Amino acid sequence: MIYRVKHVTSYAYAVPVSTSHHDLHVLLRGSSEQRIRAEQLTVTPTPAVRRDRFDWFGNRATHLAIHERHSDLTVTSEAEIELSPPPAPIGGGAPWEATRDWVRAATDAEARAAVEMVLPSPHVELSPLALEFARPSFTPGRPLVEAARDLTRRMHAELTYDPEATDTSTSVDEVLSGRRGVCQDFAHAQIACLRALGLPARYVSGYLVTAPPAGGTRLVGADASHAWLSLRLPGGGWLDLDPTNDVIPSDRHILVAYGRDFADVTPMRGVLLGGGRHQLHVSVDVSPVDVSPVGASPVEFS
Repeated sequence: MIYRVKHVTSYAYAVPVSTSHHDLHVLLRGSSEQRIRAEQLTVTPTPAVRRDRFDWFGNRATHLAIHERHSDLTVTSEAEIELSPPPAPIGGGAPWEATRDWVRAATDAEARAAVEMVLPSPHVELSPLALEFARPSFTPGRPLVEAARDLTRRMHAELTYDPEATDTSTSVDEVLSGRRGVCQDFAHAQIACLRALGLPARYVSGYLVTAPPAGGTRLVGADASHAWLSLRLPGGGWLDLDPTNDVIPSDRHILVAYGRDFADVTPMRGVLLGGGRHQLHVSVDVSPVDVSPVGASPVEFS
């Protein structure tokens, strides 16, 4: 499948900003399943400095410095990508305790690298409540993938999607106690459950390709940023899990970045001089591309 993605972030400031610095995670991450055919990042006003780099986790990060006086700021990321279904996971048929013990022993480089995704992080604290929630799925000797899928199913069934219930500061314990949240909360909660058992899990940010209702038309702006998680499989890479939708991500999940939690992959953060109160508007559009000979060439953004 080939898709076009457009992510627009706009700020309107009550007081003009004289200078600002911003860090972005909006450029898509390429992989064997996600090939970037074309992309463009547009910033208004034009920054005095733009530096692109790879962060600690290998994500594409961008630093901007804007030195001219401005009352509005708009960052537009556009891309055309080709998605392929990921290969079937391997290494998840052994009891889940084998993965926990593999990480604890840390006798090889892969295990030592996985330790980072077991430790607490800013949005995923060590949580007895998360351990209690995870236990029914991770019974002794149960195969890792089977147990993880059961936890994903339970997370989806027992938590209600509610955009008004939480914000970026809501803790995992508050989410599990209230049983409500958004995709970011679902991902953080399941990561906390896995880490409480000693299993390495990472946070994934991206987009979800949504389909219109039967007989309806696709609405521009109906898509949004999405979040899910990945579980480390010894010797077999990572298994993606989406508890918000109770699915294993395939060719409808578009990857932007991954890290320990949301704090590592925030789409846009910064510091500024001036500004006062501000209004934020974010829109994401994901649309399929015609793969006929006429539509097969990568798009040229204007």
